[in-house]
Amino acid sequence: MTTGMIFDIKRYAINDGPGIRTAVFLKGCPLACWWCHNPEGQSSQPQLMFRSNRCQAAMACISACPKGAIQWEGGSKTDWQVCDHCGDCANVCYSGAREMVGRSISVDRLIAEIERDLPFYDQSGGGVTFTGGEPLYQIDFLKEMLVACQKKEIHTIVDTSGHASWESFEIILSWVDLFLYDLKLMDEARHIQYTGVSNRLILENLHRLSVTGATIIVRIPLIPGVNDDADDIEQFVIFLSGLPHLGGIEIIPYHEIGVAKYLSLGMEYQLDGLRSPGSEQVEGVEKLFIRHGLPVHEHFSGRTI
Repeated sequence: MTTGMIFDIKRYAINDGPGIRTAVFLKGCPLACWWCHNPEGQSSQPQLMFRSNRCQAAMACISACPKGAIQWEGGSKTDWQVCDHCGDCANVCYSGAREMVGRSISVDRLIAEIERDLPFYDQSGGGVTFTGGEPLYQIDFLKEMLVACQKKEIHTIVDTSGHASWESFEIILSWVDLFLYDLKLMDEARHIQYTGVSNRLILENLHRLSVTGATIIVRIPLIPGVNDDADDIEQFVIFLSGLPHLGGIEIIPYHEIGVAKYLSLGMEYQLDGLRSPGSEQVEGVEKLFIRHGLPVHEHFSGRTI
């Protein structure tokens, strides 16, 4: 039985597709977006997360660490350059301040967890959304999960960055009811700057996926100073207008919900101090898309990709 690496299961999710959904967060992503609100999903391996506000000063973590990466300096401090994410400190931290993020799970075990929410799907027209991280990063596990869900008549969504081989899309195409497809920047150089990878594969895959007739909602995170000027929006319009099949576009305003996670993981947040765009700006962008005949989707907006 194939196993996968996940870092969260979010129940009663209403922003990850139609109806009430179970969002399964798969670990590992080829992108490192500056605004990522799930930085714990970037690495494919389990990693330590330390939330200092939960620390009860038991100090058991200091002696438990085999690398000597933890010191007490007016509070528990972690030397992230030394820490190897072994998890020994988390095992003795009874307050939950230190915990390992990421766990291996089998297809059967995950399906059993998902089935607990079947009554909510039936009542609301919901289902399961596989997100991350990048779900296609674990293509074999994802395929088995999608097949298992479809056999149980559970609606399936894959939330993807699009940065995967076309062969990976072909493997799952028949088993996905809806794709949520991230589109962050059109300019390649700036895409590399802000995400760490080129957007060529992403754009190519989106066009090819559109040609198949798959149901796609393109989600554009609106990041002030990054992709929200007139030229950025015009480039989005031109590209999206050329797609043969598009179910909708969702404009998702940047927010700061994930900022604290970076400190907890020993990572630097590169957009510190940035504020969310106002509702007038978001609505202005949506109206511009509508004026160009593009379908704007608003039914489950509310979080940054």
